[in-house]
Amino acid sequence: MSASGGEDEQPGGALHAAAALDWLATMVAVVDADGRVVHANASLEAGLGLSRRQLLGHEFEHWLSRHGPLREALRQVRAEEFSSKRFDDAMIARAGAEAIPVQVVVSRTDSPELLLVELLELGQQSRQEREEQWHRQAQASKDLIRNLAHEIKNPLGGIRGAAQLLQSELDSRELREYTRVIIHEADRLQSLVDRLLAPHRRPHVVAELNIHEVLERVRSVILAEFPRGLEVVRDYDASLPELRGDREQLIQAVLNIAHNAALALAERRAAGDARIVFKTRIARQVTVAKQRHRLALVLHVTDNGPGIPEHIKDRMFFPLVSGRDGGSGLGLSLAQTFIQQHQGTIECDSQPGHTDFRILLPLA
Repeated sequence: MSASGGEDEQPGGALHAAAALDWLATMVAVVDADGRVVHANASLEAGLGLSRRQLLGHEFEHWLSRHGPLREALRQVRAEEFSSKRFDDAMIARAGAEAIPVQVVVSRTDSPELLLVELLELGQQSRQEREEQWHRQAQASKDLIRNLAHEIKNPLGGIRGAAQLLQSELDSRELREYTRVIIHEADRLQSLVDRLLAPHRRPHVVAELNIHEVLERVRSVILAEFPRGLEVVRDYDASLPELRGDREQLIQAVLNIAHNAALALAERRAAGDARIVFKTRIARQVTVAKQRHRLALVLHVTDNGPGIPEHIKDRMFFPLVSGRDGGSGLGLSLAQTFIQQHQGTIECDSQPGHTDFRILLPLA
């Protein structure tokens, strides 16, 4: 049988279950006795950046950094010396790209002529565990802040009212100045409490929307506030389908991230080379919050600023945590809350000169 033949001509029942492989988060290929690809799942297509048709008929080890270990593992499993064989290697997605450390697992199938090759990204499991731990900590922090905000809100009205009554009874201008300070600070705290409680008060209004219309709205707001020295670049995938979401929440989430970026770019704006990029792409077979999704929207908001301060990187999405003097520390927390209400997530990779906020929103 030719390795380049159609799937219906291939032996055994292994490929009758090929559609099920597309639901796996890990990258999987079915190979023949010579190690040539006869089927690749959607995760492998996405990982290598190649279509299934481009992969068929090629030796799988072409995309591994070491030649030899895969061939030996295929021989040992085919000869039934092992039921499965594991070894560490690196996947090379494309020429010039950085190699990705992986564990390669070779297993038998129902057909003696076909073997299964699975690639597990090293560190992926620990990353998911860190994300889950962070999510639990962030949720506990948000619950604490929300409950605290409710407790603060009630006596604030009484403090303000008492200060107003006292002010009306005072004849001394100096003493009235003290009551004005009390009233002003009570109003400031009331505004802060309202912002802490805002995401939980407003109903979630869902409708079909175009993410690029959301980004254009954010872009116009940012450029209106920062008209000089800042370029906001569009890198849109025009083929993206519409998504169901709350337009105003998504605008606010992206605006909070972009606004923080613009503020962090103060020196770059002064120099005239500040840059924010909005980039949209499609992702296939992604896992978000333990849910598997066939399609997802990936939105990158990147800037060429100084990066996130090291001491807040692990806490940047927590309420009241800010890396800027005078910042409320609510922008990223609210953005994360709004995206989570869309069953999505926000991740951040930051170093001096390049900060990338990656928003993942399930589509199907």
